[in-house]
Order: sequence, then C-alpha cells, then structure tokens
Amino acid sequence: MPEYPIPHRSLRLGVAGPVGTGKSSLIALICRALADEIEIGVITNDIYTDEDARLLRAAGVLNPARIRAIETGACPHTAIRDDVTANLQAVEYLEIDFDPLDLVLVESGGDNLTATFSPALVDAQIFVLDVAGGGDVARKGGPGIARADLLVVNKTDLAPYVGVDVEAMVSDAAEAREGGPVLALSRTDEESVANLRAWILGLLKSHQDGAHEPQDPGPMAPHFHADEGDGYVHSHESADEAHTHHDERV
Repeated sequence: MPEYPIPHRSLRLGVAGPVGTGKSSLIALICRALADEIEIGVITNDIYTDEDARLLRAAGVLNPARIRAIETGACPHTAIRDDVTANLQAVEYLEIDFDPLDLVLVESGGDNLTATFSPALVDAQIFVLDVAGGGDVARKGGPGIARADLLVVNKTDLAPYVGVDVEAMVSDAAEAREGGPVLALSRTDEESVANLRAWILGLLKSHQDGAHEPQDPGPMAPHFHADEGDGYVHSHESADEAHTHHDERV
C-alpha cells in the first residue's frame, strides 16, 4: 500500500441545523472572511446529491478541489453521528492533499433540531437557526441548540419581514444554552461577520495551542421520520450504539 506522510491536523468544525437555515451560505461567508488568512477545506453532506458542494464551488469561495461532497444515502445525521467513516476519510484525504490545512468545515445535511456531530468527527460544532423559522424555535431546545460550541441566529436582516424580535430570540437562545455563546448574524451586517470571524480565529488558536477539548453535545433525541406507511421513531441513544429504528407500524 502507498505510504502517506502524516499531515498537519486541522481544526475540524461541524455546521448543523434544520433545512433552509443557511448552513451553506454560512460556510461561504466563513470562507470569504478567512480564506486570505488561513487554509480551508469543506466537506458537504446530502442524501442523494452533491448540490451544496456544487453551489459552493460555483460561488468561487475556495479552490473547487477543496470542496468535497458526501452522499450519505440515508438520514443526513447518520453520517455525522452514528457512522462517521465516510466523513472522517474525506477530511483526512483533504488534509493529505492540501497539507497544511488550518480549518476543515463539515456541513451536515439539512435536518431537524436533533442533529449533532460525533466528537470523533469534529472538534467543535456550530448549530444554525434562522429568524424565518420562528422567534420561538430557540426555546424548543435539543442538544444542538443547548450544547453546540456556538449557536448562530442567522438571517437577522429578514426579521422585520417575518415579525421576529431578534433581541428576544437571542435572549431565549442564551437562556436555553445557560449562557453559552449565541451570535446574531447577517451577511449584510459587517459587525456580526467580524464577530463570527473572531470566534473562529479564537477557536483555531485554542486548537493549535492544544487547549481546546472537543465536547459531545449528547445523543440526538428520538424523532419521527415519515414514510409511505405510518412512520417510525428513529433513535440515536449514544455514539457507541447501533443505528436503530423502533418500528411502530402495526
């Protein structure tokens, strides 16, 4: 077998959140804000498509070869929590091919409020909500909202059009996170973009200094998946247990 040199170990940062909250646009924003300063790679996850990767390549935010897609073929969270093999391999190949990389962003496929990354895959994770999802969504909780390293309340420029009080939503999020960091973000607001940039650079420095310890936000709660019948409850009780479906169809 060919021998590969051991590459520089990047900071691996997961980005998760419900469908439509702006995960891909957040990754594009991070790349635009930091690509002149640090070396970045991206892994996207979709069920049966590489659409997110193609959109990022088309946006010109990075060398297209640094943006790679995983087609999970199953629930998007499976490949970031239960069996991270495909994602972990993709990250490691990126680190070999573009050594040294400072940061690899791993985007989850769009999911509901239950998605969390395994600490075996990423060193830290951002959970993304957006104002269009409703001002009360931060109060609904879940491990991603409560315990991700950073919660982003995205698209704040749309708040007047959807009747959301951003200050109240951020306050609810901070309470749900027991004081954990919450960032109100709009790509049109330079101050919020600068705050995102500063947070990532601070995390990167902590990682490079050996001071950052990945934290597990906890297993995803049981949740419902619709299918052609009456559906089934999908459970992720721990990162070490098998991916199971508790079939409730009779």
